[in-house]
This record gives sequence, C-alpha cells and structure tokens, in this order.
Amino acid sequence: MKFKLLFALLFMGSATASAEQVVVQTHSISMVLNVEKGAQPQYVYFGSRLNAADLKNLSVPSGGRMDAYPAYGMNCPAEAALAMRHSDGNMSTALVATGVSYKQDGNANITIIHLKDPVYNIKVNMYYRAYNDVDMIEAWTDVKNEEKGTVTLTEFESAMLPIRRGDVWISHLYGSWANESQVSEEPLAPGEMVISNKDGARNSHTSHGEVMFSLDGKARENEGNVIGAAICYSGNYELKTVTDDTDYHYFFAGINPDNSEYHLAKGETFTTPALALTFSKEGLSGASRNFHKWGREYKLMHGNKVRDILLNSWEGVYFDINQKGMDQMMADIASMGGELFVMDDGWFGDKYPRKTDNSSLGDWVVDKNKLPDGIDGLLRDAKKHGVKFGLWIEPEMANTVSELYEKHPDWIIKAPNRDAVLGRGGTQVVLDLANPKVQDFVFGIVDNLMTKYPDLAYIKWDANMPIMNHGSQYLPMDNQSHLYIAYHRGFENVCKRIRAKYPDLVIQACASGGGRANWGVLPWFDEFWTSDNTDALQRVYMQWGTSYFFPAIAMACHISAAPNHQTQRVIPLKYRIDVAMSGRLGMEIQPKNMTEDEKALCRQAIKEYKEIRPVVQLGNIYRLQSPFEKKGVASLMYVDDAKQKAVFYWWKTETFINQHLPLIKMAGLDANKMYKVHELNRIDNKPLDCEGKSYSGEYLMSHGLEMPYNHSVDWGKQTAWSSRVLELSVE
Repeated sequence: MKFKLLFALLFMGSATASAEQVVVQTHSISMVLNVEKGAQPQYVYFGSRLNAADLKNLSVPSGGRMDAYPAYGMNCPAEAALAMRHSDGNMSTALVATGVSYKQDGNANITIIHLKDPVYNIKVNMYYRAYNDVDMIEAWTDVKNEEKGTVTLTEFESAMLPIRRGDVWISHLYGSWANESQVSEEPLAPGEMVISNKDGARNSHTSHGEVMFSLDGKARENEGNVIGAAICYSGNYELKTVTDDTDYHYFFAGINPDNSEYHLAKGETFTTPALALTFSKEGLSGASRNFHKWGREYKLMHGNKVRDILLNSWEGVYFDINQKGMDQMMADIASMGGELFVMDDGWFGDKYPRKTDNSSLGDWVVDKNKLPDGIDGLLRDAKKHGVKFGLWIEPEMANTVSELYEKHPDWIIKAPNRDAVLGRGGTQVVLDLANPKVQDFVFGIVDNLMTKYPDLAYIKWDANMPIMNHGSQYLPMDNQSHLYIAYHRGFENVCKRIRAKYPDLVIQACASGGGRANWGVLPWFDEFWTSDNTDALQRVYMQWGTSYFFPAIAMACHISAAPNHQTQRVIPLKYRIDVAMSGRLGMEIQPKNMTEDEKALCRQAIKEYKEIRPVVQLGNIYRLQSPFEKKGVASLMYVDDAKQKAVFYWWKTETFINQHLPLIKMAGLDANKMYKVHELNRIDNKPLDCEGKSYSGEYLMSHGLEMPYNHSVDWGKQTAWSSRVLELSVE
C-alpha cells in the first residue's frame, strides 16, 4: 500500500513538472515551444500551421540546442542571446521558466513566457505577438533587474530561432549610397554569418536588418519554403547566423551590442525591439506578401490609404529656391494631374541663408530673400493651383555655421575632450537625441511649422550624416556606452509626440536616400525615399530588392531627367515612367525643361496610374523574373485581393543583337477567370498583339504573353530601351 501511494505521489509530481506545449499561431503559421517550469523553454517547431493531431505528436527535436533564449555563462562555447555582468561581477546567467501567461492585444494574441535566474534576482519575459489576420509573429524580450545593484548587459538579442540544416540559403540586402537594396543570395555554411549596422543614426544603406532563409535550396520567387525575418529597430542592429557541429543553424537578431553595454539600474527594465518572423510555402514573393500585408495593416503610418502623386523640387532646382520658381513648378505638376508639390532643401536660414550644404541646419526660419511671401505665399499658390504643399527638413542635424550651434554647442554628439567630427559640407553635426532638451527642440521644429502653417500636408524628414564620433555631452561619463541606444529612444519619443499631435500629417523618411528603410522607423512615417539615385535602370534593381520586405506604397519612386543626374545615363521617358509607376509614383524634375510631348506623356501616365494606384499600392506582389539573374529582362506584377485586377511590368535591362529573352509567366491570377489586356503608357504606332484581347488566368500563368523586344515607333525615335506596363481586368 505504501509502495502504491509513493508511486502515485511520484506520478503526480512528474505530471506537475511536465512541459506545457505553448502554441503561437496565425492563420497559416505555427510556432511551438515546450515550457517546463524550472527549465529553459525549448523550441519545437516553426512553419506551416499544424492541426491538432500533429501538435499532439510533436516532440523537441534532437541534434541541436533548442533553448529558446540561451544565456551566457553555463555553456560558454555556445552562442548566447543574453549576457550580463551581475552586480557582484559574476558573468554567468541561467534562465528557467516560471510560467506562461496570455493576453489579447487588439487583433493579436500575445504569449508571454516568464523566466528567472534561480540564483540572481533577474527576471526575463519572452513575448510573442501573433496576428489573427496576417501571417506574422513578433518576438521580443524584456529584462528586469531586481538585484541590489546595477547589472551590465553586454548582449541583448530580441530572439533566437533554430533552423534545421540542409540546403539552406540566405537572401539579404546590401549596398551603398545611391546603390541601396542590392540582393545577395548564398548558402549557409559552417561558421558565423553576421549582418550588422554601425551607422548610429540610419541603418539601411550598406546592409539591411531583414533576411530570408530558403529552406529547400536556392531561393525561388513563387515556390519553396521560406522563413522571413526583420528586426524592427531604427538604430544599430546585428543579425547573426551561427552554424557549428550540430544539426542546426542558430539565428540571432537584436540591437548591435558593439560599444553599447547597458548599465541596468536596480528596478529598471530593458526592452528589446521586436523581431518580425514569417513563413511561406510560396517562395520569396510569398514571404514578401506577408511582410507587405502586415506592414500596411499594423506598422506603416496610414498604410491602407493610397498616396498622392507629387513633384519634388530637389533635382529640378537644388538650392535655387525662389517664390516664382516654386509657383511655376506647382502650376506644372498641377497641369499634369499631380496632387502635391514638395519644396526641398534651400528654403531656410536668416543670419546664415541656406545656399549650399555647409550652413543653416537648425535655423528653421524662412529665408525671406528667397521667399518674400514666406510659406504662407507658397500655400496660397498651392491652393491656387489645386495641389497640396509640403517641405523638406533635417531636424536631427545642425551645421557648425548656424545660429543653433552658436547658442547650443553642447547639444551636438561629440567625443569628450576632442573636436567634433564634421560631415556633409565640412560643417554638419548630429544633435544628441539622448538629451531631452534636444528632443523638445526637434519636436518643436515640426510643431512650430504645423502651428504656423496648419495646411502643410507633407514633410520630407532627412538625415544626411551618421554618428561619426562616440560621445554624448548629456550622458554621464560612466554611461557613454548608452549613446546609440539612448539616441534612438529619443528619436522614438520625438516621433511618438509628433504623431500624437499630428496623426494626419504625411511624413517621408529620407536619410541620404534609402538609409531609413526599416520597420523600426516606419510606424511614424508614411513612406521612405528609396534612393538618391533616380536612374531608372539602377532603380529596377534597387526597387526589386526593396520589395522583398517593403510594399510599393512605402517606396517613393520618381520620374527624373535625362541624362540622369547621378549616372549620366540617357534613358527614354517612357522607360523612366514605367519604372516609377511600380512604386509610389512621383516626379523629381524641372517641368519647364520638358517638351510638350514629354508633358503630355507624363499627363497620360499620371492619369493611368490613378486607375491602377489601388492595385499597385495595396495589392499583392508577385516577382516573376529577377534582374539580378542577368537574363536581360526583369518583370513583376501586382494583383488585388479579389484577383479582379492586376498590373504587369516588363523591363528590358540590356540590348544585344540577336538576344533571346525568356517568356515571362504570370502569377497570382485566378486560373478560371478571363482577363482583358490593356497596355498603359503606350508609345507604339501600333498596339500590342494582345491589346484588348482576353486570356484565362490559367493561360497567362502557364504560358504568358510575348513582349516585343523593341517599341514600334518612327525611325528617328528608336532607342535601345523597351518596357511595358499591362493592366489586366476580369471581364
């Protein structure tokens, strides 16, 4: 009898200690963890949504380390997600589960796994937000110090994900100023692969904080299993994939810890940025569609409202701003059907008028010599022409030649006991957003403009300098390592204040072009300037890479002059239009230098873009032929949710005699519906053979339509360039 009672008690104890299966899932994705009190949570599964029977039979995989949030110190050879120096100097940390809780957050469910160190009074929460209507899971952590003294964090990842080894490839974006978002694809090999940013202020020029893992060989666009990941952080990040002697790759993502150890005071909580994770069985484009839907619905400001077609003054006049010239440009964009005019750099400065890039940043007052009627006069002219008005600012920056710097030299980022490192124009400096007074000043720039000129519809927010010298004149010397993190906390505080007061204002994130294309920035911005390079051919490549993670509605794509101001390449207007129409269409040109025929072509393009704008900006992307595969052509398309309308793009990327281009098969259509074809932006003397005809979705997806390699135009108008935009509509 005693034996039976002892067995029963042992059985009850075993049942109490057994792991709880924690299932985090969206409509099409499941993430499964086993959580046992007193042990580290274990990853079990991440992929397509599982049914009840499969969930019941899952077990923790063997052949790898499945710890969901490994800490440093008790298994030193393995990579850690969290590392710290405790208040007594101990560098080891152990984390075990204490329980799981759940809560509703709007249209999402949040799962919280609670951890603690059994010896030290450190508590960690792992968060997973799963959306009900989009296939995205966001993961992040917070660390609370309840020790008697300060704890120093030296590693603080947002999350870790094990990925089973096999033929796994990684796709990621790299580049430079004017060459952003180039695509790199490579197989994961033993060792470490690190993608990081150390710019300080911007974070997506030379690399991107987003990756895709193709689990079954080299990535394909519309088939194959793909994991997508994006760190939602505006500052320095680090993405690290570790491949050792186990059966798994280990993917870590979070804030870059380099020179950023964080001193966590007693009672303080450190929260990491979210890592967005998705999975698709429909290749890279499928993962992209998941990011786009999630981004439009939950991240991007005004993500479901189509964007205005605008003219920006920069490449048209550069710093040569004047009242008459702005009026003329507004009249021109209005005559072509545009809806918004944006006055770029060069409009401000009193004691130091802004004539070049070496002065005046920080002095946000109108230069009355250039604009005697001020912003009021420009708003008056915009109203006269029936367009909205916006302007450019660079609020996080200053010049040493400015009234602001003369008054507040202590507001800039500068290494202690050293001269400031100067940037653009030989005088540019970065303001220290760790300082609450600087935060008030930056907020005040927007607030003062909107208070004085409430009809302002758009702001282009630029950031043209990285943090070059490490030092905060605000932070105490023993917390100088907080600079990078404190800067972006300050940036977030300012953005939240602006959006709380001005929720309807449209704001573009520009940072020497595409330096702020990141989901950590976009919750407060409507779009980003994709690149300072407006060359249409190079834009085909840059916009292709950008579309991996960001929807067309967020990508500012402008028609510019020829020869192009960056590459000096001469590309016909038709091609420039067709490339710009695949994103948020705008113009970056001096209209008075255009011929009447060119204006007429733009007028027609703008009219037709307005018809397809909802499909392009709110539709589902299907990338068909990558320019990076060097097959002489690039092609993609957008399809609306109902599969009633689609827009197909085709760009020839090179020209050779007797070249042979692949026939492009379409995707995303309803196989059983008939689609009528209409070419947009037509310049040919005769229509395409497919013009006005109807084809089944099945035919278009299994065969495709032949695209002529050249345009049928008069002899003197022939060029090496060819591009097509087709509108498909269900009959």
